[in-house]
Amino acid sequence: MSSSRTASLEPFVDGAGRLALVTGVTGYIGGRLVPVLLENGFRVRALARRPESLRDRPWIDDVEVVQGDASDPEQLRPALEGVDVAYYLIHAMSGGDHFSSRDRRTARTFARAAAEAGVGRMIYLGGLYPEGEELSTHLESRREVGEILLDSPVPTTVLRAAVILGSGSASFEMMRYLTERLPAMICPRWVKNRIQPIAVRDVLRYLVGSADMPPEVNRGFDIGGPDVVTYLDMMRGYAAVAGLPKRYILPINVLTPRLSSHWVGVVTPVPKEIAQPLVESLVHEVVCKEHDVARYVADPPDGLIGFEEAVGLALQKISEAQVVTRWSSASVPGAPSDPLPSDPDWAGGNLYVDERTTVVDAPPEVLWSVLEGIGGESGWYSWPTAWSLRGIMDRYAGGPGLRRGRRDPQHLIVGDAVDWWRVEERVENRMIRLRAEMRVPGLAWLELHVERDALGRTLFRQRALFHPRGLAGQAYWAAVTPFHGIVFGGMQANITKTAEARSRALATGATDAGQRSARMAG
Repeated sequence: MSSSRTASLEPFVDGAGRLALVTGVTGYIGGRLVPVLLENGFRVRALARRPESLRDRPWIDDVEVVQGDASDPEQLRPALEGVDVAYYLIHAMSGGDHFSSRDRRTARTFARAAAEAGVGRMIYLGGLYPEGEELSTHLESRREVGEILLDSPVPTTVLRAAVILGSGSASFEMMRYLTERLPAMICPRWVKNRIQPIAVRDVLRYLVGSADMPPEVNRGFDIGGPDVVTYLDMMRGYAAVAGLPKRYILPINVLTPRLSSHWVGVVTPVPKEIAQPLVESLVHEVVCKEHDVARYVADPPDGLIGFEEAVGLALQKISEAQVVTRWSSASVPGAPSDPLPSDPDWAGGNLYVDERTTVVDAPPEVLWSVLEGIGGESGWYSWPTAWSLRGIMDRYAGGPGLRRGRRDPQHLIVGDAVDWWRVEERVENRMIRLRAEMRVPGLAWLELHVERDALGRTLFRQRALFHPRGLAGQAYWAAVTPFHGIVFGGMQANITKTAEARSRALATGATDAGQRSARMAG
């Protein structure tokens, strides 16, 4: 898969050292916006509730990171001090019945704090919606947040986008997996509604370019790519670009958005809690009513990216394992975020530990390569049926299950989602700590260590830790403990075998290469 577009967005705005605050920096758009702002000459300040989750980002040494919550005015004051442009990239894709009121409250708090700090401009990425129709709860919340920011004393740009196409976006992943896994499908009637999708690169161009809008501009803009299509067209178009056989799709009238989102949750990695707002937005025809943004942010010389090219670019990034952020980059709403206590006798209560150590006949770097590739397509090296069943149970309980996969098949960074885990800590060639985001009555971690003993042998040490919450947590640990020998013991043994087999293969390959060189030299 190739494209005529350059690998990255070329600088097109003179940031002139202006200070940009980026919220939602651990999310899909925020994580991509930061390096583009830096390329365009801005200084960047990143607001994060857990700054340590940004530690492995390639741009971390070039930005200022501030710890804080956008809903807390006290924490916002230092974050907004001296800021020229503030990017408000906060919204809840799920998270219970009260997310709308939480979104409104956070937006009002942020707008007041930005006005008090003298911020020059706020920029918000919301959703494209039709006028005069009853909107879904999530789309209405996006509209409300935009209005709240526009009503503030700070000049504000609200960009309204429909489906965003890019490697790892929730919309793209939903379309991709539906199309790849189902050669024939029955779909709701809304697949015939018109949509104006936009490539993530063009979204980033508009976000950065909006920083140059004059102070008198305070309004919303519709943004979209050059193609107006239906979701039916998009699935068939994806199949064509991906080289898949023709897909047979039959629209019917009985599938509601709720039923459709459940179906998406079963077939794709995108859980129904995130799929539902995406599906609900597709019930409406979302086509740009104007292209006024071009007055202030000029279209690129070679034009906006069309649907087929956007799909090709996304597939190229996936095939090259160059997916910078994914929809799963942000934590699951309601998932535990408590860091592992450093003291096993933590005052928070019991901390149960299942610890196993094995001698591995392989160099430490080979064992590390196996550990860092765990999860996703590689699986968990033990009792796959049980892992799959537990993942299904977690999905029905509202957790992420095992379908989130990985951002990169070989390398991890702190903050990455790995199936139902999230990377909480990573020490190169030594340790990976995963924090569970599945639904359990307590807090759970899995640690994978590479060590050497006094004899110089490679050791693989594995620790499963659980901090129970109440009696339910105690009962849960008691119920799963008998299976640890099968699950964690099998995992230990199979990872060891894989590392040893990989070591032998590498040694054989090196020997064969040496023999070929010797023959050539002779």
